[in-house]
Amino acid sequence: MTGKLVEFMWPALVANKILNKRLGSSNFIADYPSNNTDIPLLGHDQSSLSSKSILNDHKDTDKYKIFVSTWNVGGIAPDEGLNMEDLLETSNNSCDIYVLGFQEIVPLKASNVLGYENNKISTKWNSIIGKALNKSTHHSFRDDKKEEDVKNNICCNNKEAGNNNNNPGQQCEAPQDFECIISKQMVGILISVWAKRELRPFIQHSSVSRVGCGIMGCLGNKGSVSVRFVLHETSFCFVCCHLASGGREGDEKHRNSNVAEIFSRSSFPRGPMLDLPRKILDHEHVILLGDLNYRISLPEETTRLVVENEDWDSLLEYDQLTMELMRGNMLKGWHEGAIKFAPTYKYCPNSDMYYGCCYQGKNAAKKRAPAWCDRIIWFGNGLKQIQYARCESKLSDHRPVKTLFIAQVRVSSALKCFQSLFLSERFEQIKTHFGLLSNDEFVCKKQLSFRL
Repeated sequence: MTGKLVEFMWPALVANKILNKRLGSSNFIADYPSNNTDIPLLGHDQSSLSSKSILNDHKDTDKYKIFVSTWNVGGIAPDEGLNMEDLLETSNNSCDIYVLGFQEIVPLKASNVLGYENNKISTKWNSIIGKALNKSTHHSFRDDKKEEDVKNNICCNNKEAGNNNNNPGQQCEAPQDFECIISKQMVGILISVWAKRELRPFIQHSSVSRVGCGIMGCLGNKGSVSVRFVLHETSFCFVCCHLASGGREGDEKHRNSNVAEIFSRSSFPRGPMLDLPRKILDHEHVILLGDLNYRISLPEETTRLVVENEDWDSLLEYDQLTMELMRGNMLKGWHEGAIKFAPTYKYCPNSDMYYGCCYQGKNAAKKRAPAWCDRIIWFGNGLKQIQYARCESKLSDHRPVKTLFIAQVRVSSALKCFQSLFLSERFEQIKTHFGLLSNDEFVCKKQLSFRL
């Protein structure tokens, strides 16, 4: 009976997936609600401020460190003990915002592409990310607090249909340094954005847009999940992609077509003042990440020989994405940092050997030449890349890629004074004296509604 019911509902599910992939939306998972009515003093549109001198005040430029990574995990679910240190480098440095993109978090089989979206795996990934980012915080907190004090520090978590098991930040025993501001999945594509706790009041107008480019040109086995938000007065857009695969001549045209579809069909709400960017390229800082699947236009034997010699510059002359960036057709104005690392695809399971080097007989016919499939590129001014590297996790047949940016962000002088006040010891003294709410409590009480 259950099987017949599922079979009956599948056409409706498919139709719903086709229609919903095109819409900009505020339906995403986060540690705290993102109410786009916003906090008046801290918002992008500041019409509620009474003084015109404040509205037209001087704009400062602050710099924020942004971490971005992409990883095709090949449909392999992570263990709870998965070590993210090599990827996040949390012990060496701390960024202001972390953006992690994944592809194939679930196997791309028909039941996952056409059926209900299962967010158990994305919840697991978010849990691992949250623990890794807040590990040092939890350790120091447990050393300083008694058990009865710990019980009073419960995170303000969202609920989905009365069940909080899907939240990135579950009930925790310590205040978190980093909180998930956006997490969104489409079949195997997942993007998860985390920010420092003190930045949360200044991040607004969060939204997501999903575009399916897979089966029938619209289902989510391939495509993108894009997220946008405004930090102070500067708009950001991050586009997590999984483009068309294939290593045959001419397959790169399908990937170019996917990019065109993503740029064309992705859209975001204009906001209450109708002044927010609607399309991806309208944003000030745009970063595109993912398994872009661009290959190397050389015979396989030649490619493998050059890889063995580690002559990356010679190999990059035939890299399809590098050539596309130089031509400036579909990706005019986009930039990529210098690649000084080995191709990230395709590896044998749990091995440092490329696929095709470790099999004999029947499997030898399935060779796939190494390629830099996993890439991060950016568009717009005000972004300075300071690192571009790969990591060495052997979880899947891809190696993760990461980058660090310094982003210039416009900040209102008036709001900067408010921010300095909120983070100052003087504010803590005033708050204690008058019994004011903490910054976290203020945000939680202000933002009551949340939809998934």
